[in-house]
Amino acid sequence: MKLLAVGTVAFDAIETPFGKTDKILGGAATYIGLAASALEAEVGLVSVIGGDFPQGYLDMLTSKNINIDGVEIIKEGKTFFWSGKYHNDLNSRDTLVTELNVLENFNPKIPASFADADVLMLGNLHPAVQLAVLERMSQRPKMVILDTMNFWMDLTWDLLMEVIAKTDVITINDEEARQLSGEYSLVKAAQKIHTLGPKFVIIKKGEHGALLFHEGKIFAIPALPLEEVFDPTGAGDTFAGGLAAYITKTGDFSFDNLKNALIVGSAMASFTVEKFGTVRLEDVTKEELKGRINQFRELTTFELTM
Repeated sequence: MKLLAVGTVAFDAIETPFGKTDKILGGAATYIGLAASALEAEVGLVSVIGGDFPQGYLDMLTSKNINIDGVEIIKEGKTFFWSGKYHNDLNSRDTLVTELNVLENFNPKIPASFADADVLMLGNLHPAVQLAVLERMSQRPKMVILDTMNFWMDLTWDLLMEVIAKTDVITINDEEARQLSGEYSLVKAAQKIHTLGPKFVIIKKGEHGALLFHEGKIFAIPALPLEEVFDPTGAGDTFAGGLAAYITKTGDFSFDNLKNALIVGSAMASFTVEKFGTVRLEDVTKEELKGRINQFRELTTFELTM
C-alpha cells in the first residue's frame, strides 16, 4: 500500500529558549515523509520548491526511500520560508516572517506512480490546493486524512467545508476544534465535526496528549514526558505522518487500529522535539521507536483492585 503526502517542503528559521537556527530544512511534507520513512512505508511527496533549495536535502530524502517525483522545482523561484520564535513554555509562538514564494501559485502535480495511493495525507495548505489534489487522484483513496488550521477557517471557510466533507480523518488542535464547531466542550465539538463529514476526529492537545473520536467512542492518550524539548516545530506534522504511515503499513482502517496509529504518531513526534528541525527525526531507529511505544504502554497500563 502507498501513502501520498501533500504539503510544504520549506526553509524554517527557529528561535526557542534553548537556541536559534538560521535557515534549516522544514515543511509539513518533509516531516510527514521522514516519519513515514522511519516506519518503512512507501511514501511519495507532492510539493514545490525554488531553485535555492539545496540538492543535499533532496538527496537525503531520496536516501530515505521517499519518492520526490511530485516535488516540482521552479528554478527561477524561491522556496517557502517561515521564521518563528517560541515563548518560554514552548506552547505558544510568534511568527516573525512568512514568505510564500513559489507556494503562492502552487499547482500540485500528482506523479502517475502515486495517483492510486491507498492513503492520502493532505498537509496544512490552502483548501483549494487540497481539493485539486483530491480531484487529480485516479481513484478515491481508501483513507483521506486532513490537517488544517484556524487561518483557513478565517479566510476560506466555504472551500474548507468542501474539503472536510471529502475526508475520513481530520486532525486539528483543541483551539481549532472549538472554532470549527462553535462548541467549547471537545466532546461536543467532535460530535459537530462528525456531521461535516469525517468519520474520525483527532484533537491534539500538545503536551496534554490527543483524543480520537469515532461513532460515540473516545480514545485518549497522554503525551510522552520527555527530559529535553528543544523545538516543537513539525511535531504535529510528524504525528500525522506517523499515524498515516502506520495505517498505510497495516492496511487496517478500523477504530481499534487508529488507536494504535495514534500511539505510533505520538511516539514519532516525541523524537522531533528533541532537536532543532528534522535532525532527530532523520536518525530514528526501529529499536528506538519500539522503546518509545513501550514507554506509552507503561504510562497507560495498570491493574486496579477495589
